[in-house]
Amino acid sequence: MENFDQIFTLVAETENEGIGLNLDILETGLINIIALVAILIYTGRDFLGSILEERKTTIVKGVQDAEDRLNEAKKRLSEAQKQLNQANLVISQIKNETIATKKILLESDAYEARKGLKTRFERALATFRSKERQIFLEIKQQIILLVLKRTVIRAQQTFEPKERATALINETINKLEGDLL
Repeated sequence: MENFDQIFTLVAETENEGIGLNLDILETGLINIIALVAILIYTGRDFLGSILEERKTTIVKGVQDAEDRLNEAKKRLSEAQKQLNQANLVISQIKNETIATKKILLESDAYEARKGLKTRFERALATFRSKERQIFLEIKQQIILLVLKRTVIRAQQTFEPKERATALINETINKLEGDLL
């Protein structure tokens, strides 16, 4: 407590004059304080020096480790970027191959579709032609039937009397008889 009071008396003298500086070295204990600081520095130098040296070594080691980790991280980043570039190259090659394969498959599908459509068209055309011939034959038969019916009707109208028919038949036979022999 006495030292505490001395510090204040060192700094200021508070007797009747107010606040001021006390210049009496013996009264203020300045020598005691300087001696105490000198002893602390002399005796604590080794202790504080070793602590500071350990702290310095720890900090330097931490910085060195951080730099090593930074360099390692940079190497890993560089390698990762190289791998990313290679992966992008492989991906673009795969995309190109996929597009080429799709084109080939589409062309193959288009060829197969064209081939199938051609076959179906040819079958449909053959069926159409067959139906056309069948219809043509049916129409032809109907026309022949109609012609024969009309011919029979006209022959009956023309040759209704039997005598006339008999005479015409005999006449035709006679004409043919000469050509047949």
